[in-house]
Amino acid sequence: MRDPNAIDFWRGFALVTIFINHIPGNTFERYTFSQYGISDAAELFVFLAGWSIGIATRGRDGVPEPPGRSVVRLLARTVEVYRAQLTVMLLALAIIAGAALLLDNPLILEWHNAGGFFADPIQSVCGMALLTYQLGYFNILPLYVLLIGIAPVFVLVGRFSLIAALALSGSIYLASLVFEWNVPSWPGEGDWFFDPLCWQLLLVLGFVLQGWNLRSDALRRWSRRLFPAGIAIVLLGIVLAVTEIRPDPMVVPEPRLLFTFEKTYLTPARLVHFLGVLLAFAPLYAVLVPRIGRIAGYLSQMGRNSLAVFSMGSILSLIGQLVRFQTGGGLLIDMLVAGSGLVGLGFTAWFVEWRSRSKSSRPRP
Repeated sequence: MRDPNAIDFWRGFALVTIFINHIPGNTFERYTFSQYGISDAAELFVFLAGWSIGIATRGRDGVPEPPGRSVVRLLARTVEVYRAQLTVMLLALAIIAGAALLLDNPLILEWHNAGGFFADPIQSVCGMALLTYQLGYFNILPLYVLLIGIAPVFVLVGRFSLIAALALSGSIYLASLVFEWNVPSWPGEGDWFFDPLCWQLLLVLGFVLQGWNLRSDALRRWSRRLFPAGIAIVLLGIVLAVTEIRPDPMVVPEPRLLFTFEKTYLTPARLVHFLGVLLAFAPLYAVLVPRIGRIAGYLSQMGRNSLAVFSMGSILSLIGQLVRFQTGGGLLIDMLVAGSGLVGLGFTAWFVEWRSRSKSSRPRP
């Protein structure tokens, strides 16, 4: 088990935020930072995944592991995330079907794009296996499968030049914005909610910055110098969110994605806002941890077990949506849903670590 650190802490924070935001309309959603800016916890989650890839393939001492080992490590993680996606999709569809039966409400079968599965299960099962059929609120893990699956390319390029890895990633990102490239959904129309060709930039950015952070303290010096800029960007994001100012996609010049705030394509405005949030809030870890020891430990434990916690959070948030739908919501219901969900996330993280410790201490035959 790793000692608490900033990466796990902020990843745990992102997991809690995503769980709350995935129960739309609940009382506590209005207090998450996604309501006060352009970007949200998804950007933080992907960026930290890239930073973690840097730690896993280089080590905290900065010495790269053998290339073959890095490739195998990342491909093994890809399979693990893919397996988790199939599991949570199956459970989500079962919960939706069970709720429709229990509540005698067939309209629930249409929730979150589930109607396509029940109308054409044969094609939908194939789409699930290909990751091209996704439920609403269950579309982050498919993004992760693709991003971690292509990460070995950037890791290997980064061994020769981190700038080259970032340039390659940036070129793909810009081309995707200009030509609006995305992965198509199937069966059904449309594209992926998270365009992996754009979101890969955040993963690579996290990987590259982790490498630069190891090589010198220049990154830390510049982050301190740019701290006022980060504060200014955060304040501007609050103004834009509160006033609901958004560029109209119909009137902005082409290529329009360079000027809009679309989450699907991680448009430049969202990227800049996230970098501002990063600059403004990264120093808070050292200030907060001594004052919120138990909360910091709770968040860090979840961050250490992010895949299991995120998967459980996806299921619990769907159950929370159904509870609010049936009861009409309200503060007491929201407290019950959010409170029980946070306990469930914490228990999941604890259970994963307890199970890991039990296996390691078990005598071999």
